[in-house]
Amino acid sequence: MRAAWVLLAALAALAAYYVYLPLPGTVSDPWKLMLLDATFRAVQQTCHLIHYLRLSHHLVALNYLICTFDKLKSVSSEDINITDAVFDGVEVRVFEPPAKRDERLKRSVVYIHGGGWALASARTSLYNNLCRIMAESLNAVVVSVEYRLVPEVCFPEQFHDALRATKHFLQPDVLAEYSVDPSRIAISGDSAGGNLAAAVCQQLSKDEHLTIRPKLQALIYPVLQAFDFNTPSYQQNMNMPVLPRYIMINYWIDYFNGNYDLAHSLLINNHTALDVGQALSFRGRLNWTSLLPSSFKKNYKPVIQTTGKAEIIQEIPALLDVRAVPLLAENETLQLQPKTYILTCENDVLRDDGVMYAKRLEHAGVEVTLDHFDDCFHGCMIFTIWPTDFSAGVQTRNSYINWLDENL
Repeated sequence: MRAAWVLLAALAALAAYYVYLPLPGTVSDPWKLMLLDATFRAVQQTCHLIHYLRLSHHLVALNYLICTFDKLKSVSSEDINITDAVFDGVEVRVFEPPAKRDERLKRSVVYIHGGGWALASARTSLYNNLCRIMAESLNAVVVSVEYRLVPEVCFPEQFHDALRATKHFLQPDVLAEYSVDPSRIAISGDSAGGNLAAAVCQQLSKDEHLTIRPKLQALIYPVLQAFDFNTPSYQQNMNMPVLPRYIMINYWIDYFNGNYDLAHSLLINNHTALDVGQALSFRGRLNWTSLLPSSFKKNYKPVIQTTGKAEIIQEIPALLDVRAVPLLAENETLQLQPKTYILTCENDVLRDDGVMYAKRLEHAGVEVTLDHFDDCFHGCMIFTIWPTDFSAGVQTRNSYINWLDENL
């Protein structure tokens, strides 16, 4: 009996060691976040074992497990009509609130979900719930884009899917079918979906044949650059749940169908060293020493290699393709962007991506709202359903929806 208690105590100690992470004191719901992160790490390790045994690609296995767990949840949608459709070959889910008396046209949001271009779905309860609440709160038609995922396809196919679906929806006859006001449309997305939303907005702004354009763009902790993996937020939050730096780098490699052997070189910015000629013209567009406020820069120093590996850019030219890295767009493109909302979280490697984009847009003359949360973490906005319900999720979601309500 005594041996059993000793074994139980040892297992409890091991579990606590695996779960515990030192987190900043400002993080909301720290133990719940540790449990979420520990669960995600355990599932990822299981999926990498499946990949190693050549049973399935680890991202396919991970998405399968995520969707299987998601099926255990039930989210009511009695007041919103939810239908699945195909827009120019791209699957979408459309959320329509009931028609109100004397109301002719509704406003609308095209939403692009996150997940590292590889995970989640417009049909999962996390995004289904978010889009349903948006449709109810805003009395708006919400179009959630079901773009294809890594490893089925890689860049630029996710971008093309999001762009095709959005352009199809912006056609006058399609908007009329859904009773949408052409002058009150927003493009939005979170994380990798924020990346796609920003890239789509940039592309739409340059399309001379487009007659209807979005009024707003709203980007939630967007990933916007693969140029510098040592910005202050990357250094400060390199081990922060739910998105440590090495995971974000791996997502980029998967998105570009690259080689994991390049991960370390990317981490130390070898791909954008001073002797890499292809990167030189972009360096001024991502100078965080001038784009970030001192409260974010703190005492962090830039990591700029004198000599690097030009062959990385030759092998993965998409690292400098503005369709994948919207933060590197030229000023002439930024000047064409609509009124913008960017939500950032202090405890997030991507914090500085959003802050730098906001500053560059402001310099280009675009009206920008930067909504920063000191106690929140990457991905929090979709975590509002038990057992992954966080106060940070409700807080950020409400702030985001309130901005849309006031500006759309």
